[in-house]
Amino acid sequence: MSHFSPFARRALIAVIVLAALAALLVYLTRPKPVAVTVAAVDSGRVEANVANTRAGSVAACRRSKLAPPLGGRIDRLLARKGDRVKAGQVLVELWNEDLAARERIAAEQLLSAQARVNEACLLADNARREAARSRQLRDKGFVSEGQVDRVESEARAKQAGCASARAQAQEARARIAASRADTARTVVRAPFDGVVAEINGEVGEFLTPSPPGIPTLPAIDLIDDSCLYVSAPIDEVDAARIAIGMPARITLDAYRGRHFDGRVRRIAPYVLALEKQARTVEVEVAFDRPAEAGHLLVGYSADIEVVTEARDGVLRIPTSALMPGNRVLVLGAGGRLEERRIETGLSNWEHTEVTGGLERGERVVTSLERAGVKAGARAVVEAGAAPPKKP
Repeated sequence: MSHFSPFARRALIAVIVLAALAALLVYLTRPKPVAVTVAAVDSGRVEANVANTRAGSVAACRRSKLAPPLGGRIDRLLARKGDRVKAGQVLVELWNEDLAARERIAAEQLLSAQARVNEACLLADNARREAARSRQLRDKGFVSEGQVDRVESEARAKQAGCASARAQAQEARARIAASRADTARTVVRAPFDGVVAEINGEVGEFLTPSPPGIPTLPAIDLIDDSCLYVSAPIDEVDAARIAIGMPARITLDAYRGRHFDGRVRRIAPYVLALEKQARTVEVEVAFDRPAEAGHLLVGYSADIEVVTEARDGVLRIPTSALMPGNRVLVLGAGGRLEERRIETGLSNWEHTEVTGGLERGERVVTSLERAGVKAGARAVVEAGAAPPKKP
C-alpha cells in the first residue's frame, strides 16, 4: 500500500470537507415540503342539483287581500293583526244603516204582499166553487147559460188576481234579496281559516275601492298558514332539467344548519325577464313534512336545491379537489404530488363522481389554492387536519 504525501493527504481532506459542506448546503437549501389537506377517494352518494339564482321566500298556498266592493266609513273592526279567524267570520263592517232600513222596508212589503195573496186567493177559490155550482144548476135548468158565463168569467178574474198577488209577493222577496246583497257588500268576511297579517284602517275612517288600474291597500290581508311552500327563481338554462315531483331540499335563513325535504309542486310556464337580471323561471317546492320546520312565517327567506339525478355507492372525491380539465393532484406514498387526469360523472358543489383514473383509498389534495401546491412538489399532510377516511 503506497503512502500519500502530506500534501496529498491535505488535499484529500479538503476535498472531503468541501463535499460535506456542499451536501449540507444542498440539504439546508432544499425546498421544504408544502403542507396540504387531502381527502381519500371513497364511495357514496353523488347528486346532480339545481339551485336558485336569487333568494326565494316562503309563501302561503292561499292568501287574500280583502276589501269591500263599496266605499264607506268603517263602523266595526272585528279583527286585529295576528288574530286567527274562521271561514265566514266578519272582519270589517262599513256603516250600512240605510241599506238595513231598505231591507226592513222590503220585509214589510213582503208581509203586505202575502196578505194580499191570502185575500185574493180566497176570493178566487170562492169564485171557482160558485162557478161549479152555477154549472150544476144550469144542467138542471134552474139558471140560464148567460148567468153561468158571468160567474165563470168572474172566477177567472179572481184567479188572475190571485196569480198577480203571488207575483207581487215574489217581487217583494226579490227586493229583500237585493237589499241583503247590498248590505253584504259592506261586510268583509273571512273566505277561509287563517291569520290576519295586516289591517289598513281604523273605525271611523273611510275605505275607498280601488279605481281601475290604480291598486290601493287592502282592508285585510289574510293568510292561510296551514299550507306553505317556497317559491324561488331558477336560471332558465337549469329550469329545463326540472320536472314536477322531483325531490328537493329547502334551507331557511331562520333555521341555519338545517334543511327540510320537499317536492317540486309547480314550474311557472313562462320566463321572467327582469332588467339587469338573468332570465329565470319561478319554481315552487312544497314541504314534505311542514311540522318539522315548526312555526314558519310567510316571507321567510329560503333557498331550494332540486335533485335532478342521483347515484349511490359510486367512487367520489370532494369537488374542491378538482382542477380545470378534470385534473387532480394525488399525494403518493413517497410524499410527491402527482398530477392525474380523471374521468368524472355527476357533480355538485360538494362531491364529484369518479368514473376512471383513481382508485378507492388514494388521496387527493383539496388545498389547491396554497402556494407551492403543484405537480412534483414534496408535500406533507397538514398537522391537525382531519385524517382521510379509511376505505
